[in-house]
Amino acid sequence: MAPSVPGNLRSTGTTANSVSLAWNASTDNVGVSGYEVYRGGTLVATVPGTSHTDTGLTASTSYSYTVRARDAAGNRSAASAAVTAQTGSGGGGGTPAAANGQLRVCGNRLCNEAGKQIQLRGMSTHGIQWYDQCLNNASLDALATDWKADILRISMYIQEGGYETNPRAFTDRVHQLIEMATARGMYALVDWHMLTPGDPNYNLSRARTFFTEIAQRHNGKKNVLYEIANEPNGSSVTWSVIRNYANQLVPVIRQHDPDAPVLVGTPDWSSLGVSGPGDQTDTIRANPVSGTNIMYTFHFYAASHGTPYLNALSRAADLLPIFVTEFGTQTASGDGGNNFSRSQQYLDLMAQKKISWTNWNYSDDSRTGAVFTPGTCPNGPYAGTSRLKEAGVWIRDRIRTADDF
Repeated sequence: MAPSVPGNLRSTGTTANSVSLAWNASTDNVGVSGYEVYRGGTLVATVPGTSHTDTGLTASTSYSYTVRARDAAGNRSAASAAVTAQTGSGGGGGTPAAANGQLRVCGNRLCNEAGKQIQLRGMSTHGIQWYDQCLNNASLDALATDWKADILRISMYIQEGGYETNPRAFTDRVHQLIEMATARGMYALVDWHMLTPGDPNYNLSRARTFFTEIAQRHNGKKNVLYEIANEPNGSSVTWSVIRNYANQLVPVIRQHDPDAPVLVGTPDWSSLGVSGPGDQTDTIRANPVSGTNIMYTFHFYAASHGTPYLNALSRAADLLPIFVTEFGTQTASGDGGNNFSRSQQYLDLMAQKKISWTNWNYSDDSRTGAVFTPGTCPNGPYAGTSRLKEAGVWIRDRIRTADDF
């Protein structure tokens, strides 16, 4: 017996070269193993969930889609009702991803498809095991159109109630968030948020499994970046330990996605070693991770990390490709008072040296580093400033002044 027909197929967003789709699960979805997506009469994808972004399309063109459910035995439902969607016009780009295309590392900078040095600005989620309710169509619409963010960092903890507790569910949610960012023309930074224990090799096997699937599924997209070790930490977790991990994991990604930037954490909570024995920039430069399109991460919290950290970031950016994947205007705990004057010094430096950044964090956690007031999620409103904390108002203003793509 074939599965029932999926319902309510709809377009959830378009760019100049993509159409995002969603649909309701088959009503008798017991035994349904996945869904086949057809463009016209051509099968373009088989996915386990109820959404998909079709990429590589032509601007200003109408496309028709249908979806069929299938079970493990290969039985297929009848086709859903068709939906037609038209891609955007392209031209000036329209969205950050449409304007810049496939990113690459050129020298010590992040460049777009045309080779122009660019700076991406955006937000990191909080841990999706805790604040997933803050990530929905309304909140991501606001991030893309009201905040005018270029990039969403998808922060998936491994421990602390995260990935290791349910790898399938967390992987599926990351897939979905990548599609949601893609539909809105933002870049998606997949953050393997290892924190405790601090040695990334502890989770190497899990990382291989996770990044294999992510790279396989999304290798046709131009807007995905991979952050493979959030904050390596511990006295024994030297650069050689981190580099050994990265040299094992990067080929796993490259097997399926040869072009996307891969971001590697640096010693002592991604401080380039400044929070430990001292600046390790020269060590990293002398012993880089193998391969191309590799960047190195730096994290700071302005109320805790003063002149030595600012100077280290400035120097490192002239010697290594640096991406600030996490920072806050408050203390390293993500709480306490904001130091906006120090934060502005960092932002001025990052603008001058084209260092891309994502701020921590896009949630309604009670701490000062979460941009929304408690109780904002899931219903919002997310646009404007009525539900923003002081740090939220400050960072939104600075994201909205975009780079000159």
